[in-house]
Amino acid sequence: MALELVIYDCDGTLIDTETVYAEVTLALCHEVGLTGWSLDDYWRQLVGIPLADGFRIIERALGRPLPADFEARAEAGVAARLAAESRALPGVRDAVNRIGAARCVASSTSLEPLRHNLGLAGLIDLFAPHVFSASQVARGKPAPDVFLFAAGQMGVEPARCLVLEDSVPGVQAARAAGMQVAGFTGATHDKALMRERLLAAGAAAVIDGYEDWPAQAARLSDVAA
Repeated sequence: MALELVIYDCDGTLIDTETVYAEVTLALCHEVGLTGWSLDDYWRQLVGIPLADGFRIIERALGRPLPADFEARAEAGVAARLAAESRALPGVRDAVNRIGAARCVASSTSLEPLRHNLGLAGLIDLFAPHVFSASQVARGKPAPDVFLFAAGQMGVEPARCLVLEDSVPGVQAARAAGMQVAGFTGATHDKALMRERLLAAGAAAVIDGYEDWPAQAARLSDVAA
């Protein structure tokens, strides 16, 4: 089947926000007593899943509930960092515009912060109004719900969709949705390790930067046709 829709994850795929989320969240974890956690713990356990699910993992590690304002402080800290730092990944706009299929975003980030972050990165115009969040569905990644929701909203069959994802839960979610998926390591601190993990999770290919994306998308479209 021919490619009709490209679905982009946001954090770590369009915008280098994962590093910001990791640093801000880890600092707050240390404040509340989870001093043994490192950036490696964040990357290994929390990347690619909804923030609320990540907070539950943090609470289990901490052994008690997080403060009621933990999420608000995390989002405010991330927003402040993004407002001060340009985080759109190199080559995104050109690569996205070179692919002829329809496009949208489907992210684990809640809808309001997601749209806000895309705006701060100067990318909202590439996708609006087609920006979808796991907060709009019952289950977050690695469940397929947000990708199926996005395809349904765009009126495209899952088999005609191609997803670009930087996380293992995201790749698993796309595969569970019956979609072709490519991995992205452009914002990852350990590219070799993440490439292996994304391929093992079911990615059909992995790219390191957007200069490779139009050609890779065309190749994957030909395979699916």
